[in-house]
Amino acid sequence: MRIAGSTVLLTGVTGGIGRTLASELARKGAKLVLTGRRADALEAVAAEFGARTVVADLAEPAQVERLAEECADADILIANAALPSSGDLLDYTPEQVDRALTVNLRAPVMLARLLAPTMVGAGRGHIAFVGSISGKAATRSSSLYNATKFGLRGFALGLRQDLHGTGVGVSVVQPGFVRDAGMFAATGATPPGGMRTVSPQQVAAGVIRAIERDLCEVNVAPLEMRVLSAIAGQFPGFAEKVQRRSGAEPTIRQIVDAQQDTR
Repeated sequence: MRIAGSTVLLTGVTGGIGRTLASELARKGAKLVLTGRRADALEAVAAEFGARTVVADLAEPAQVERLAEECADADILIANAALPSSGDLLDYTPEQVDRALTVNLRAPVMLARLLAPTMVGAGRGHIAFVGSISGKAATRSSSLYNATKFGLRGFALGLRQDLHGTGVGVSVVQPGFVRDAGMFAATGATPPGGMRTVSPQQVAAGVIRAIERDLCEVNVAPLEMRVLSAIAGQFPGFAEKVQRRSGAEPTIRQIVDAQQDTR
């Protein structure tokens, strides 16, 4: 799929890797439509890249539908928005559980459902979901986040098969630990066990590569993390034991405590 000249709807532009994605897409010649909850932050990014904006809270189903209506001309959807959703499930209220599931899973599913028919009718388009290595390997104090990212990966891979032959591609891009953006930048925590990280630019490059080459799955992570996540997907019991011995508990607690107000 050619990005230059295409209308790209990008969610989650004001947090994490969103700004880097917007920058790289603008550099590739995309006509950007940016969306987020906070109009002030959104407008600041949009002004930098000459983008159109649509303010929408993805936790509200009606606003997701409105967003799709206002962006019906999108050739490419990049579903990047997500809540951190860290912490033990027993510490979440039912309302917080619903919010995590809605923003991280229901919203991207519904945006794909609402935007794909026009793409199929045109015989061209691409839907890229920004997932996480946490969609391949479960970790402590991430049960909700794991659930949404495992679900997003499964949905993306299935939808890709559903749309095969229509001219519309589907990809899932799964970053590992990202430096300078996301949970480590926001919380001040350091990756456990000396695990290497990737840059926001590498993640953005992975998303662009997935769209341009119509790749099924792109894992943006150092080799050791890709290997470990593959092993964890096949042998979760073994991975659980390894994680318990990794000494990562202080890092996990630091991240959970710092992210409580994002629920």
